[in-house]
Amino acid sequence: MELDQLRGGLVVSCQAYPGEPLRTPDVTARMVQAVVEGGARAVRVQGIADVRAAVGATDVPVVGLWKDGDDDVFITPTLRHALAVAEAGAHVVAVDGTRRTRPDGLTLAETITALKAEHDVAVMADCGSLDDAREAEQAGADILGTTLSGYTGERPRTDGPDLDLITLVHGTCSAPVMAEGRVHRPDQAAAALAAGAFAVCVGTAITHPTTITGWFREALG
Repeated sequence: MELDQLRGGLVVSCQAYPGEPLRTPDVTARMVQAVVEGGARAVRVQGIADVRAAVGATDVPVVGLWKDGDDDVFITPTLRHALAVAEAGAHVVAVDGTRRTRPDGLTLAETITALKAEHDVAVMADCGSLDDAREAEQAGADILGTTLSGYTGERPRTDGPDLDLITLVHGTCSAPVMAEGRVHRPDQAAAALAAGAFAVCVGTAITHPTTITGWFREALG
């Protein structure tokens, strides 16, 4: 996969939480097809069965991940998880890209090196700070995501995307920046690109009707 095909584009995260009505691989596949028809350049999908379903449903790149465990590090937390995501067909494997200890004791660099030794995939590091992004790039990550900004204790949780972090990472690192996290409106997506993002990932505001319904219900009091 050529990363350049994502430049300036929209990546849509198609995920539902366990126990929700839309939490089935078939629904994920249909959601993937729907957002691709709308212009998504790639999709981001969680869970091995959903990754397989997404790969079979579209020709655009699939960013795959596997959320597992109750520890702080739960986004594709170990090498075993990363290998399974790659084996399911993901073109990009998204992993926790923070400096926190991983459950299997491997460093991020060791995880990425071992993964790429077995699979021809790109790696997206979900980071929470500039220091995370710096170390993730040194570890071999191909894409630096701002996914965990506001969730690791290093940066405040902004109302919208962390534009300051996007600017910092873009100005400091060579790897492309994927803006992700709390992008709820089109103007926020555009602002993320203007701040230096290579591409923008939007999830909840497009593919999570339970949350979107809640926004409207709250607005009505």
